[in-house]
Amino acid sequence: MPQPTSQQRASVASSQSTQGAVGWSAATGWVALFVAVALVVWFVSLDMRHLVGPDEGRYAEISREMFASGDWVTIRYNALKYFEKPPFHMWVTVVGYELFGLGEWQARLAVALSGLLGIGVSMMAARRWFGARAAAFTGLALLAAPMWSVAAHFNTLDMTLAGVMSCVLAFMLMGQHPDASVAARRGWMVACWAAMGVAILTKGLVGIALPGLVLVVYTMVTRDWGLWRRLHLALGVVVMLVITVPWFYLVSVRNPEFPNFFFIHEHWQRYTSNIHSRSGSVFYFLPLVIGGFLPWAGIFPKLWTAMRAPVEGTQARFRPALMAGIWAIAIFVFFSISRSKLPGYIVPVIPALGILAGVALDRLSPRSWGKQLIGMAIVAACGLLASPVVATLNANHIPNSFYRAYAVWVAVAFVVMLLGIAVARLLLRRGVLPSVAVYAMGMYLGFTVALLGHETVGRPASGADIAPQIAQKLTPEMPLYGVQMLDHTLPFYLRHPLTMVGQADELTFGATVEPQRVVPDVDSFTKLWKNGQPAMAVMSPDTYLALAPTLSMYVVARDWRRVVVANVASLAGPQ
Repeated sequence: MPQPTSQQRASVASSQSTQGAVGWSAATGWVALFVAVALVVWFVSLDMRHLVGPDEGRYAEISREMFASGDWVTIRYNALKYFEKPPFHMWVTVVGYELFGLGEWQARLAVALSGLLGIGVSMMAARRWFGARAAAFTGLALLAAPMWSVAAHFNTLDMTLAGVMSCVLAFMLMGQHPDASVAARRGWMVACWAAMGVAILTKGLVGIALPGLVLVVYTMVTRDWGLWRRLHLALGVVVMLVITVPWFYLVSVRNPEFPNFFFIHEHWQRYTSNIHSRSGSVFYFLPLVIGGFLPWAGIFPKLWTAMRAPVEGTQARFRPALMAGIWAIAIFVFFSISRSKLPGYIVPVIPALGILAGVALDRLSPRSWGKQLIGMAIVAACGLLASPVVATLNANHIPNSFYRAYAVWVAVAFVVMLLGIAVARLLLRRGVLPSVAVYAMGMYLGFTVALLGHETVGRPASGADIAPQIAQKLTPEMPLYGVQMLDHTLPFYLRHPLTMVGQADELTFGATVEPQRVVPDVDSFTKLWKNGQPAMAVMSPDTYLALAPTLSMYVVARDWRRVVVANVASLAGPQ
């Protein structure tokens, strides 16, 4: 058989090179399109819903009051001292207000950036240890996980903390890679300690307690005691203290009551008791993790396998997948045995699960992935068939009519997911990665549709629709009383804090240390209401009915959950 000439070999090589370049160009184009769509949806959807209480309105208003006062040390909510949480989340939000003005998407910007940061650093760590393909799967896993992508669109401290904690984990993994130079390891570990400092400024001592717990458990399991020598403890602690001490010192000097309330009440008593009536069983977080990571629930057994598998191509004693697994398990157990539980507490486990999912998907065969698609198609189909159940709800005192409207959005969300699964099934012949990418996008868009549809429930509860009517008559110096009701959203839309009357709710601490800023009871409110100074008050419909026979109250605006009244007839709204 005649051998090809050198000219023929060069021609074939040139042809293959050209085909490879075309293939690479096409792949790059699809990746760019995918990222562009994901980012557009990520940021545009921030401004497509009104704020809901309690968290979204609370932290938007705290940040607004900080923005208006210029005081970045003493945190206030409705003009009362509010020391339940540190200020970092509010600081970032105030920067957003400074740059872009007051608004709903600006209030959510901190959590949106935290979510993207978590995806980015998790992919970076996965790429360093497991390669570019595993990194891509890690990013897709987090994008599609509703407890990450949806949580990144609700203005809560939990998501900001989770974003910062993902940096703690990722920087630790980067710093422990065997190929890292001494300088690089020191740099990554300093960044890790700095991230812990920011985590403390975001939500308190959990910022160091959780990573510390993970490290203790990891070294007990692996017997890798040398890890502690690689943490650069002395330098790291100094960096962490430089970040955290200034605010804690200033707020304590200006407010001597802060240390006892923050460290004893908000940490020890909250964790060890049911002081805030937030109890739950030891299994409280299990359905939340399964539901929050639902698109990947079918590969949970493979996450366990990935966690225990050694890293190929390296003799490093450090085991990054095991570290990620212990991170998820230890934090899950920590909050499960706590006496105080809220859904957002468990969000920091998601980036670790995302890294493990990236490793597992990278090793998944097309046949196994095909089975996962079938399983998720069944789940989505069941969700579609069950969506009419949403129309029967009447929970949290929300009228059933709002849920009936939301049921349509839920059904559309499951349709979008099913379409994504169908296209992913067709693309499986091109490989697992393209199929997973389309599947993840379908899940992401589906959960985003469900999120946007929540506006049918959230908008009526936000007070945004009646705020313009009130704002036309409410002046900056006019008192706005919250009569036995802490409205978490209306103050932000009115740009006007409440003066609490009677029940101070979660502002009890602030009312106790600054009693001159509140009205202690309804009798005192009645005297103020009748003194002739124009004022407004927001209250529940039941409270309005109870007070109407004895007080002159002129309705300014009302909706299904609140009535806003004035003590002067000229302030009344159209009837």
